Amino acid sequence: MLVAGVVVLVVSVVLFNQISGQLLRVKREAAIQQSLAAVDYAGSQVPGIATGDNAEVRSALGRTVRELLTRGGSAGDFDLVMVYGAGESVVSSDSQRGLYGAMPGDLRAAVDQGSQAYRYAQVPDETGVPRSTLLVGAPVPTDGQSQDRVQLYYAFPLDQEQETLSLVRTTVAISGVALTLFVVGIGVLVTRLVVDPVRRAARGAQRLAEGNLTERLAVRGEDDLARLATSFNAMADSLQRQIKELEGLSHLQQRFTSDVSHELRTPLTTVSMAADVLHDARADFDPQVARSAELLRAELDRFEGLLSDLLEISRYDAGAAVLEPEAADLGTLIGRVVDGMRTLAERHGSELVVSVPPGGVIAEVDARRVQRVLRNLIGNAIEHGAGKPVEIAVAASGTAAAVTVRDHGTGLTSTEAEHVFDRFWRADPSRVRTVGGSGLGLSISLEDARLHGGWLQVWGRPRAGAQFRLTVPLVAGTELTGSPLPLRPAVVRRTGGAS
Repeated sequence: MLVAGVVVLVVSVVLFNQISGQLLRVKREAAIQQSLAAVDYAGSQVPGIATGDNAEVRSALGRTVRELLTRGGSAGDFDLVMVYGAGESVVSSDSQRGLYGAMPGDLRAAVDQGSQAYRYAQVPDETGVPRSTLLVGAPVPTDGQSQDRVQLYYAFPLDQEQETLSLVRTTVAISGVALTLFVVGIGVLVTRLVVDPVRRAARGAQRLAEGNLTERLAVRGEDDLARLATSFNAMADSLQRQIKELEGLSHLQQRFTSDVSHELRTPLTTVSMAADVLHDARADFDPQVARSAELLRAELDRFEGLLSDLLEISRYDAGAAVLEPEAADLGTLIGRVVDGMRTLAERHGSELVVSVPPGGVIAEVDARRVQRVLRNLIGNAIEHGAGKPVEIAVAASGTAAAVTVRDHGTGLTSTEAEHVFDRFWRADPSRVRTVGGSGLGLSISLEDARLHGGWLQVWGRPRAGAQFRLTVPLVAGTELTGSPLPLRPAVVRRTGGAS
């Protein structure tokens, strides 16, 4: 509407200016031709004008004016002034009272200099009301031997032209408004026929992306939009079918994991009890048998850990995991985990460096789950830290608390960092694990962090180590907006390392 209105306005102004200019040009040319013809006639009457007697001069001027008024012309209605001047004396004859006095000074000056001239001016009519008028003045040739001056002035009212321009202006305005409304109508029609269906398709695609798999578009007609709706519906049907198949497979897998884990619990308990008996009595066995009992006990411990992790992940898959938050000092929780991991750290030659702010960090968390996350992170850092120090830091802001675990070992590539929380994923499949994990530790840790409404993130760079960051809200149930600790280590950021 705005563009159409501007275009119509510009076109209307240009069209009106061209029409008005053409009308005035035609009027001016006709007026000039009429005044030239009148000058020829007036020139033939100049010898009859008696000099020295104003009454005879005025009579001769009046006779000439009346004759010229009867001649008319193509320029339309007009009034006429004829002026005779001898020295300082000036005698005029007007077809309309006061017309000569209304002549502009520059027009009279131009005619006094012997040239024909025209001007547009506001000239009062017989009732004294100003109206637009075309004034044309020209000198009348004399015998050339006297200083007498004879001048002829025509006044052509522009009333008819103004009426024509007013009609044109009204016509252009009405046409412009009609054209604008026509463009608006086309816009509304296009919106209803094209834009609205596209918007409905966009809304349908958005609802489909949000998980509403039953969303479909209405198919009307056989045009391109109808084919778009048909293709959209076919795509939605295919997605719904495939997602249902994947959900069925996922539920089957989850059910299988849960059932197997529970079914293995009873025989594993029986085998574990028998292994405990053998392990306790290993001093009475031959060295080879005693070593077998120790290996059996160790592998059963690993098996029990794997089974516990499978049961835990199945609870998350089933949505049965429940958070039990209570106010706890994260520094104290870190201290407990570190104390339990010191033997492992000493075995790998790693030093555990803990940084806790004075006064500690109090947050509403599930202490059991947070300690499990910290054990997984610190255990991984020790195993992959290449015997270098493992740095553990904790900090808090107004709404969140964070713990970072940093090692300086083999590190991670960007591709490995994307998969580090996947189930049973290992960066180097040929690497022998010394901690004895199940491959589910980081996956469970990520679920524990999400259950708190928090984040578990990782940064890594090959041969520069890795850093994990756990961020949880200080008050359970609040939404996180940021973390008090950076994900990328400060030294790496100062040296311009890539994340």
